[in-house]
Parts: sequence; C-alpha cells; structure tokens
Amino acid sequence: MKSRNLGKNGFGVSEVGLGCWQLGSDWGNAMSKEKAFAILQEAIDQGITFFDTANVYGNGQSERYIGEFLKGLEHKPRVATKFGRGDAVYPDKYTEAALRKSVQDSADRLGLTTIDLVQLHCIPLAELQKGDIFHWLRKMKKEGLIRHFGASVETVNEGLICLEQEEILSLQVIFNVFRQKLLSELLPQAKQKGVGIIVRLPLASGLLAGKYTKDTAFPENDHRNYNKNGDFFNVGETFAGIPFEKGVELVESLKKDFLPNSLNLVQFTLRWILDHDSVSTIIPGASSPKQVKKNAEVSNLDPLSEELHQKLYDFYTKEIHDFVRGAY
Repeated sequence: MKSRNLGKNGFGVSEVGLGCWQLGSDWGNAMSKEKAFAILQEAIDQGITFFDTANVYGNGQSERYIGEFLKGLEHKPRVATKFGRGDAVYPDKYTEAALRKSVQDSADRLGLTTIDLVQLHCIPLAELQKGDIFHWLRKMKKEGLIRHFGASVETVNEGLICLEQEEILSLQVIFNVFRQKLLSELLPQAKQKGVGIIVRLPLASGLLAGKYTKDTAFPENDHRNYNKNGDFFNVGETFAGIPFEKGVELVESLKKDFLPNSLNLVQFTLRWILDHDSVSTIIPGASSPKQVKKNAEVSNLDPLSEELHQKLYDFYTKEIHDFVRGAY
C-alpha cells in the first residue's frame, strides 16, 4: 500500500482508506460486531491507515465498533469523524457547545483523547459563509481536542468557501468518472493551497463496480432504494446523482469502449481517481473483507494513460454531465 500526505501540514494516509458508513447499519443488512471487526482487521492487514466515520453512522455505532477495535492495536490508524448532521443541529441550530459535546462524545466512543480529524458533515452553505464554526474548530484544535479539521462538502462552491479558511486541512468530496466537475477549479485550488482531498463515493454507491443491471432491486431500507431520487438527502450521495437506469447504461459503455483488458471495472475506476495527484486518499466502503482486499490492491496498479484520461473526460462532458442531479 502506497501513502500520500493529507494536506501540506497534515499526516500520512494510505492511498486507499476505509469508509465506515456501512458499519453503522443505517441501510442494507445489519452489521454484526464480528463482521465489522473482520472488515477492519482486513483493512489493517492490507496496509490501510485511514478510517473515515461519522457520529450519525448508526447513531454512533460505527464509531463504537472502531473504538472497540482500536483497543487491541499497537499501531493505530488515523481516524476521521464528522459533525453537523446529527445532535439536532441541522440545518440551523449550530452552536459551539453542540460542536464540543459532539466531538467529546465521538472521542469517547472511539476511545481517543484527541481525534485526528473532525470534518463538518455537509452543513448548509449559510453556516459555511458565516464562518463561526471554523473559529470554534480552531479553538478546539488549539486546546488539543482535535488535531485537525476539514469539511465534507456537496458542491464546488462550498468547497471553494472552505478553502478560504485558515488551518483547514482537508475537503471530502464526491469524485469519480461520473462526477468530474471538480477537475477544473476545486481540485487545482486545493492543491495550490495545500489542502488534502478525501474522495467519498468513488464507486458511485457500487454502480461503478459494474455488477448491477436495470432489474437489480435493493432492500427497502437501503439508500440505493429510498434515496435514488433524492427524497431523503442530496441525490448526489446515491449513485453520484445519476438516475440508476441511465447509470447502468453508462457503465456498459465504460466496459465496452474504455476498460483496458488488464483491469476490471473497480480497478479501472478507482485507479482513475488515484491518478490525480491532488487526491490524498479514497474511502470506498466494504461489506466484506474480500472487498477491502480488492479495493486496497488498486494502490499498486500502474496509472492509466493520459490519452485514456482525455477520452474519459470527453465522455463525461458529452454523455454524462447533463444527467448528474443534485447539488454539484
């Protein structure tokens, strides 16, 4: 596993991290402690050194699993969590007291005295523009409650606003072959300012794994079912905002016209992201140790050619862009 630095003033992270939303069992099948530990252990075995979670994943369950797991480790991975979508603060009840309580509760669940990275969890644009919350985060960093802070954002504009804040370490963004808008402005500016980029949804909720058909059905409690049209939160968080049936068609085009013979679609799409040097780490989720291993292997693959990157960008602008829904 290769490593990169998360931000100019941050810390080293594995190129492939682990997204831990699924450990909270907010959607899909319930995740037992045994299975969660098997996934986390495989991540460690594969050289993954960065776990990403949030206080709202399973109402703290994801953090609790990680915290229990970390107790048995001599060399612990870096852990990032989030604040902003729970604690009855969303959309307009943000206070310094609520932030402090949330961070302390997360630290307690994680078994940490200082959290490596606390990220704002897609909070409203108005709160980002006010800027008070960044002042509170800077105070907490100075006091040693957190080592660094960043923001998970939905749109390029939100990301650009965050980049103006002093001491911000990282942005977490949706970035994959279906969502390339970030290439023109946000990623270059983040690189220039020394702000790390954490990529969520690298496989577009599994769509870019290439195993779905138009007849694929998801459980009633799975966000790929109930949020496929953005009925509960930003549609961009499900299938990267692409209508499911259209996404299946686009995946078939990727397989037919762009996929090298030496790669499968997961390797191809994850490698495409890692080829961008502004990216610090990608955080695909995994429902099994086997998926963790397959994702981790991408770090050691050769980069795609510049010619192929250009063809994929042209494909995005001509065939994909107009179908991306939601805040972007």
